[in-house]
Amino acid sequence: MTGQYEHNLDAKGRLILPAPIRREMDELCHVTISNFKYIDVYSDKEWKRLQEKVNEMTRKEKDIMRVFFANTQDCEVDSQGRILIPAKLRERVGITKSVTIIGFSDHAEIWDRDAYAAYEEEMFTPEKIAAIWENLPI
Repeated sequence: MTGQYEHNLDAKGRLILPAPIRREMDELCHVTISNFKYIDVYSDKEWKRLQEKVNEMTRKEKDIMRVFFANTQDCEVDSQGRILIPAKLRERVGITKSVTIIGFSDHAEIWDRDAYAAYEEEMFTPEKIAAIWENLPI
């Protein structure tokens, strides 16, 4: 997945997934916490791949994953291409209405629009762009 899209949540906390992102998702997707100030969205196919990796972990490693799974919601994509973003997750990352949706490799990220704009501004320097290119496996 790639791209950057700006959308708004409706009053019920539903978000219309942009068409390019929606094409990558299944009828069921999985919305969860991330290690930063955004929400991750995985297609059912990618979610199953992630679960397989977790199933291979030791018991101790799995224990660390408890909060991750407890804060994951299965979301059906409705006929209008919307998913419901749980209030608890929205509150945790400071999303109220305006969001930026990022396609990021095997999943999508949902950011508060202002938070993403600040992050992008911080990362969009010649030095950091050069570092991105240096780390690409090409």
